[in-house]
Amino acid sequence: MLLRILLALVFCVAISMAHAQLCQGSLGDPIVNITFGAGPNPGPPLAGATTNYQYYAPDCPDDGFYSVRNNSVNCFNSSWHSLSSDHTGNPNGYFMLVNSSFQPNAFYVDTVDLLCSNTTYEFAAWMLNMSRPTGCNGNPIQPNITFRIERLDGTIIQTYNTGNIPPQSSAQWRQYGFFFTTPSSVSRIILRLINNAPGGCGNDVALDDITFRPCGPFLNASIAGGASKDLCYGTASQLTFTVDASAYSSPFIQWQQSTNNGASWVDIAGANSTSYQRSFSGTEPVGTYLFRAAVAEMQNVAIPQCRVASGNIVVRVNANPSTTTTNNGPVCEGANASITATGGTMYAWNGPAGFSASSATVNIPGITMARAGKYYVVVTNDAGCTALDSSDLAVQERPQASVLQDSVNICKGDSIQLQASGGVAYTWKPATGLSSAAVSSPNASPNSSIRYQVIVQDQQGCTDSAIVTVAVHDKPTVNAGADVVIAEGQAIQLNGSIQGDADFIWMPPLYINNPASLQPVVNPPADIVYVLQATSRAGCGLSADSVRVQVFKQVVVPNAFSPNGDGINDKWIIPALQAYPGFDISVFDRYGRLVYSSSSSFSWDGSNNGKILPVGTYYYLIDLKHNLPVIKGSLLLIK
Repeated sequence: MLLRILLALVFCVAISMAHAQLCQGSLGDPIVNITFGAGPNPGPPLAGATTNYQYYAPDCPDDGFYSVRNNSVNCFNSSWHSLSSDHTGNPNGYFMLVNSSFQPNAFYVDTVDLLCSNTTYEFAAWMLNMSRPTGCNGNPIQPNITFRIERLDGTIIQTYNTGNIPPQSSAQWRQYGFFFTTPSSVSRIILRLINNAPGGCGNDVALDDITFRPCGPFLNASIAGGASKDLCYGTASQLTFTVDASAYSSPFIQWQQSTNNGASWVDIAGANSTSYQRSFSGTEPVGTYLFRAAVAEMQNVAIPQCRVASGNIVVRVNANPSTTTTNNGPVCEGANASITATGGTMYAWNGPAGFSASSATVNIPGITMARAGKYYVVVTNDAGCTALDSSDLAVQERPQASVLQDSVNICKGDSIQLQASGGVAYTWKPATGLSSAAVSSPNASPNSSIRYQVIVQDQQGCTDSAIVTVAVHDKPTVNAGADVVIAEGQAIQLNGSIQGDADFIWMPPLYINNPASLQPVVNPPADIVYVLQATSRAGCGLSADSVRVQVFKQVVVPNAFSPNGDGINDKWIIPALQAYPGFDISVFDRYGRLVYSSSSSFSWDGSNNGKILPVGTYYYLIDLKHNLPVIKGSLLLIK
């Protein structure tokens, strides 16, 4: 009890210190709401109120006149603001348009029934200075209004002064108000609006929506610590609303509900405690439901207008997602599949073979037969409501492509028939060397080895592929090497080579260390011809080449020659020197002068420095190297 008294005292002090402010606690519904009505221009003269001003039906009243209008346009050379509606934006809503008199006086007086005595009220009115800042040579008179609440005998209960209302560059309605408390046994008051500024150029106002509303301590109504709750259609819920009315000494609580967005409120029978439980069965229509707690002191329980109301508790019954699901099936095994759901902001998929995903569209690359079947998705919208949907994904088993042989060998210039099976349509890639790229068994005659892929398609358009490698073989090319010369008793390595895949052998297999080697070592005792023979392993024929091995038994040095150009014995030739690589030969005249030398040529034309030497006897030295004795002798050059 003490806490409630202290809170009430604090509230009253706040009212006395902030009487020029609007209600900072909780308000009740308006007991009085003077809107001036609505309709076409002009509006009727004031009926319930009294005024010292004269009614003027057209727009733009003069000093000491007022109009009731739903708009005002281009008054006094547009020195007034133009208004297209009342302060609520209603284009048919009336407002009072006042051009103040030259002498300060009351321009609006009305008797108001407030019903509730000993109750705090918020009085408020919306006003607008009609003068533009540029009017009256830039110095319009500023309205200054006193609101006065009086007893019926004229005793003042409360006053409030707006102060000067300055002009604005654009038309802006402002709400002015204050608190007052009706004394005991006083439920009827006089409202008087007095214009304090003198008339003249300026001092013109628009007045709208005069309200009296009960004002009490702040009521904090909540649900689970908040002011709103989202429910999903079809889901039953039990909700508990609470309100803190501890600032009241003896509160009467009435929970109310509105189903028309607060336009009207209905008392909930029996809901009269600080907490109220409301059951939602799940069948309530989708929409917004408003709840609030209306509170009054127990002495005013019989007068609903004396109540103040908490802020609204909002319960939204949200629609469940309206979903759709699609997929790109039927798809072929191994292809990329996709499934899509709509209608929400979150998605939770599950499906065959442990599948799960969380996006609206899900791609499944390289799908297998195990992934065929029904996919379920839980779709959640932004209100947290869910719906279950599904999509059946069909997967076509792909064909099994096969080929008769995955690798074949042919000889260059030949052809072979390839064979594939497993489908109703066939495509070979590349088409190089094929008789047709669109049949199951084309003839292939490529010029070089190639790898063919055959794509097999079934009646559903699904595909598989297989590979055939065609190896193209040339007839072997054989080179036995150049003819060679050796001395008797020497050995030499032959230099054979083969192009192509072939088996080979040297014939005859005499005086040869390995007939199956391309570079065997031979040491025949006499001249011999070896033949290198190659046979294609792919059956592409055989080839052969021969090499002659000439064997010199001794070095024979001619003792005369005649370099006379008759084509007979024109050169001194020693063929056997070919068998002694690195030899040195020197020829001297009879005076011991060197006239010819060589380490590579085994023939001499009898010249020295390009001139044929004279007839005579010459002497030679032949160094065979290899630890062999030097051969010496004389040589006769004749013509």
